[in-house]
Amino acid sequence: MPELNVQSLSEEEEGIDIKKIFGNLLLKWHWFLISAVVCLIIAFLYSRYTPPVYRIAAKVLVNDDQKGGGLNKQAGALMDLGGIMGGQNSVENEIEILRTRFLMEQVVRQMQLNIVYYHKANLVNRELYEAPFKLNILSSVDTISPTLIQVKKLASDKLRVSSKDFEKDVSWNQRFEIKGLGILQLVPGAGNLISSHDYFISVTSIDERVANLMSQLIVGAANKQVTVVDLSLSYAIPKKGEDILNVLIKKYIEGNLSDKNAIADSTGKFIRERLAVISDELGQVEDKATSYKQQNKLTDMSEQGKLLVQNTGEFSMELAKVETQVSILTDLENYLKDESKNKRVFPSSLLPQDMVFSGLMTQYNALLIERDQQLLSLTEESPFVKNIDEQIAGLRRGILSSIQNSKNSYVITRNKLRSQLGQAEGQIKDVPEIEKNYLKLARNKDIKQELYIFLMQKAEETAISKTSNISVAKVIDPPKSQVAPISPKRNVIYIIGLLIGLLLPLVYILASNFFNTTILTKEDITTNTVVPVIGEISHNLTVDNLIVANQGRSAISEQFRALRTNLSFYLKTEKDKIILLTSSMSGEGKSFTAINLANILALSGKKVLLMELDLRKPGLSLKLGIDNKIGFSNYTISPKIKAADIIKELPINKNMFIISSGPLPPNPAETLMSEHMPGLINELRTQFDYIIMDSPPVGIIADAQVLVEYADVTLYLVRQGVTERAQLSIVNDLYRTGKIKNLGIVVNDIVSKHYGYGYGYGNYGEEAPNNLWKRIIKNMRG
Repeated sequence: MPELNVQSLSEEEEGIDIKKIFGNLLLKWHWFLISAVVCLIIAFLYSRYTPPVYRIAAKVLVNDDQKGGGLNKQAGALMDLGGIMGGQNSVENEIEILRTRFLMEQVVRQMQLNIVYYHKANLVNRELYEAPFKLNILSSVDTISPTLIQVKKLASDKLRVSSKDFEKDVSWNQRFEIKGLGILQLVPGAGNLISSHDYFISVTSIDERVANLMSQLIVGAANKQVTVVDLSLSYAIPKKGEDILNVLIKKYIEGNLSDKNAIADSTGKFIRERLAVISDELGQVEDKATSYKQQNKLTDMSEQGKLLVQNTGEFSMELAKVETQVSILTDLENYLKDESKNKRVFPSSLLPQDMVFSGLMTQYNALLIERDQQLLSLTEESPFVKNIDEQIAGLRRGILSSIQNSKNSYVITRNKLRSQLGQAEGQIKDVPEIEKNYLKLARNKDIKQELYIFLMQKAEETAISKTSNISVAKVIDPPKSQVAPISPKRNVIYIIGLLIGLLLPLVYILASNFFNTTILTKEDITTNTVVPVIGEISHNLTVDNLIVANQGRSAISEQFRALRTNLSFYLKTEKDKIILLTSSMSGEGKSFTAINLANILALSGKKVLLMELDLRKPGLSLKLGIDNKIGFSNYTISPKIKAADIIKELPINKNMFIISSGPLPPNPAETLMSEHMPGLINELRTQFDYIIMDSPPVGIIADAQVLVEYADVTLYLVRQGVTERAQLSIVNDLYRTGKIKNLGIVVNDIVSKHYGYGYGYGNYGEEAPNNLWKRIIKNMRG
C-alpha cells in the first residue's frame, strides 16, 4: 500500500467565510419558512386583537410678553392699571404648567378616570366610555389596590359581582365592600340597558392613573418662533380622549384665571380695610376743622391768609402726595411684618412702579399660589412645601427691604417739603394765629383727603381689572381625534413579525454553531486531524441494524460499498485481511458499522468473520441476536475449547461468521493479551478472507491498542453531532506517533446536508415518504 503523506494541520483562516455561512443557512431554509409563518400568524393575531389607539390633538395660543403680541394687548388700557396681572408670561412656563401632575390629577378626579369599564368582545376586553352602569366609591380606603371587578347580569335583575377573593349577588344601589377598595355601589345608567355580556371594571389609585395618562400626554411648541402650544393625547377611545384633553385645557385656563383673581382679591381686601381707617380719620379731621372755625367765628380769611394759602398750596399738594406714599408704604411694611399674613397673596397694585418691586412681587405671589396648590395633595411637613416656604420667606425679606428703602426715600422727601413749607409760612408773620392754626388743620385734611382719593382710585382700578381678567391662553384648535389609529400599525407589525421570524432561526443556528463543540462538518475533521476520511455513513432512519441485508438499494448500503472500495486501497495483498474498528467513546456506531461492513464484504463472495472484542460492553451479539454464553473469553481461559467451538455461522449470509465476546472476564485487557491470542489470529487468517474486530473505544481504555498489532487497517469511527472536536487529538496523536498503522476515519450518522463534500447518495434508491418527514424533523433538531 502506498504511504500516506503526513500533512500539517490546516490553519483556521482568519475572517468569516460568508459563502459557507450562507450555504449552511440555505440548507435549513425550512426553519426560516416555519419561523416566518409562525411569527406572521402571531403578528396577525396581535394586530387583530390589540385595541387601536388614536391620537387626539389640540392647539392653545399663549400670551408671551417676551415675544410681544398676545392676548394682553387686546385688553387695552385696563391691563396697565397697577400691574395687577403680575409678571410676564412665557410659552416655556405655560408648557411646564400643562405638564404638571397636579393639573392631570384634577382631570382624573373630576372625570373619575381611575375607574375604567370594559366589556368582552372578540375574545378580548374593550374599554367602554358610556357604560350601562356606574360604580360609585362611597367610602374608599387610604391606598386603593389595583382591582379588576367582573359584573354579570343575572336573570333575577340582580348582578353578580366578583373579584379576587370576593363574589356576591347584589341589587342596584346596594352597598357592598371589597377589600382594598372600600364600600361600593352599582348605579344603573340611562335606561338600564345592560346586556348579558361580561363586564369588567378596573379600579386603580388616582396616582397610578395620573401617571398612566401623563405618559400618554405630549405638550410642546412647534418651534421657538411661535407662541402656540401643541397638545396631544394617545387614547383607545377617541371621544373619551377628546373629553380628557378638553377638561385638561379647561382646568388649566381656570387655574390661570384663579391665580390672577387671587391677587386682585387680596389687593381689594387690603384697600377696603385701609379705606375704612382713612375714612374715619378724614371724618375726624373735617370735624375738627369745622369745630375750630365755629369756635373762633372764622367766617372768612383775610387777604394775607389767602395769600399764604395761595403761596403754600403747591408745597401742600406735593407734601400730601409724599405723605400718601409714606402712609401706604408704612401700611405695606406692617402687612409684611404681620406673621398672621405670611401666607397671603401680596396686594401688588399698591407697590411703587419699580422693576425690582415688580419682579419680587411676581415671584412671591407665584410661590404662594403654588404652595396652596401643593397643599391639596401634600402636608405642610413635606420637604417640597418646606422648600417653598423657605423661598417665600426669602422673597418676603427682600420685598420688605425694598419697601423700607423706598419709605426712607419718601420720608427724606417729606421732611424736605415740610421744611420748605415751614419757611414759606414763616415769611408771613402778620397772619393771625387763629388763621395759622386753621391752615394747619386744612392742610392735614387735604393730606387725608388725597390718601382717601388715591385708595378709592386703586379700589376702582382693582375692580375694573378683575372684571377684565382673561386667561393667558385660549384654545385656537379644539381637541380632535385623528381618523386613523396610530397603533397598532399593521404593516409595521407584519414587517417586524417577518424580521423576527427570520432572525430567530438565524440567531439560533449561529449560536448553536458558535457554542457547539462536536463534529458537524467534514471541515471540522480536516482542520483538526491529518488522518484521511475513507468512509461516510448517513443517518439510519430506522432501527434496523442490518441495513445492507434488508435494504440493499438504500443510500447507506451504497455508502458501505464505497467504504469497501476504499478499503481495497489499504488491503492490497491476500495477507492484509484484519480490519480493526475503534472510536473515542462508546455510542459512536462501531457495532453497526462492523455488522454492515462485514455484510457488504460477504456479498462480494468473501468469507468474513466478526470478532466481538469489546469485552466490557459487547454489542455485536446483542444486535445480531446471537447466544453469548460461549465466546472469546472462554477460549482464552479453557484449553479444551478450540477455535472451531467459538466460531458461529450467521443466518444473514452464508459467508458471515462471528466470534462473540463470551462471559465478561474480570480482567478484559489481560484477556486480550492472552498467550492464546496470536495462535488464534494466525488460525483465523487461514480460514477467512476478512476479519473485522469490534474493539473498545481507544479514547477511554487501552484495550484497542493491544489489538493494533494484529490489524492491517484501523477504522476510527467518528459520529456527527456526538464526537467532540477535541477528541480528534487522540486519533491525530496515534497517527503521528505511528502507534496505529494504516489509520482511516469513518464518519457515521451524518444527518445534516451541510456536512460537506464527499457526502451523497441521497438520490440513489428510494426513500419512504414517512421517513422523509422524520429526516426533516431530525434536521431541525440539528
